[in-house]
Amino acid sequence: MAGLAAFGVTLAGATSGTIVNVTSVSGPGLSLDVEDVTAHDSTGAWEEVVATIVRSGELSFDINYNQAAVTHRALITALTSRTAEVWTLGGPMGAWSFNGYVVGFEPTAPHEGKMAASVRIKPTTTVTVPA
Repeated sequence: MAGLAAFGVTLAGATSGTIVNVTSVSGPGLSLDVEDVTAHDSTGAWEEVVATIVRSGELSFDINYNQAAVTHRALITALTSRTAEVWTLGGPMGAWSFNGYVVGFEPTAPHEGKMAASVRIKPTTTVTVPA
């Protein structure tokens, strides 16, 4: 099967709106914690584990930062007000959705480059992944 182009990915917050000038998106990563339940009578002396908690990593993305952009200001407001909102990651990845907090906003202004910012969102609930 051929790969898919990533162009056209969108990120929208229920309050913040569709974030403009997104240049890259990563995550949210998902992982499963396991607990060791190995006993002296485990078959063949192999380790045994059971699944416990599904954990969500952070969603991170970069933007061409524009301090006048309403959605960029909304990200900072969401962070400083400690307000969770429903986020939807759409486009070629399908529709991922979750409730989450903006937990990081780091602008950069290199002398020979563009204004940019890196943003992180931490899910607080189940991450709904397209089937």
